[in-house]
Amino acid sequence: MKIFRHGQLNKEKPGILLEDKRYDLSDLGEDFNELFFETGGLDRVANYVNLHRASLPEIPEGTRLGSAVARPSKIVCIGLNYAKHAAESGTTIPAEPVLFFKSTTALSGPDDDVIIPRNSVKTDWEVELALVILKRAAYVLESDASSYIAGYVLHNDYSEREFQIERSGQWVKGKSSDTFAPLGPYLVTPDEVRDPQNLQLWLKVNGEMQQNSNTNDMVFKIPFLIHYVSQFMTLLPGDIISTGTPFGVGLGLKPPRYLKAGDRVELGIEGLGTQKQRLISFEDAVARGIYYARV
Repeated sequence: MKIFRHGQLNKEKPGILLEDKRYDLSDLGEDFNELFFETGGLDRVANYVNLHRASLPEIPEGTRLGSAVARPSKIVCIGLNYAKHAAESGTTIPAEPVLFFKSTTALSGPDDDVIIPRNSVKTDWEVELALVILKRAAYVLESDASSYIAGYVLHNDYSEREFQIERSGQWVKGKSSDTFAPLGPYLVTPDEVRDPQNLQLWLKVNGEMQQNSNTNDMVFKIPFLIHYVSQFMTLLPGDIISTGTPFGVGLGLKPPRYLKAGDRVELGIEGLGTQKQRLISFEDAVARGIYYARV
């Protein structure tokens, strides 16, 4: 099953992809949020579609897609989790997963414009495989971890490297700007993902391939990550774990290369769909009235 959210920002409605066509599930009366996952929402969607398949309204081509899940309680990210990415970053492979948070206010639709933060000169790209938690998870056994996955989703973990690395403190400052977490287009349930540890993932900037790798290069695999994160915090239904990025980020190029207004970023993961984003300046976002903090 591939589900998604569509419509205006903050007014998104549920939808489902069937035979490569997008259908509206508004009459289901639910959003893809914590309560939905916690109370068996995926089963309700399957049952609803079985009953109403013939009458589901098709969504017009070009309709905006929102974040594949509604704002979760947290976005947990894994740093330096691809061996070659650790090498290009000039660091050794960590002995344990590196955890950091990304603000949930960074969530955006898969094809929304990405706002370069005010005073940013080092905005970077990171294609990542993310997973969505199905049920409350604390002290999960690695052997049981797969039962806690609602689905997988494509994530671009945008990062402002100066904020992240040069401004001291934790990485969260460089990860949490508005629009820095495009998520989607779809949440894909595990039964439709043949092997999450063997998926091609890629990213292009202005048509030039920058990242082209496979999730088999992960240092710490998905079941272990769920187990590990759950030792330190309770994961709630709908929470996101983003599993890290492969080599090819702007920071790792020689010389480093960062995004500027007008750049176009495209990315995808095998079986999970693709994203396309245009980078716009903070000033342009304010002038167009799409940025709330007019300061």
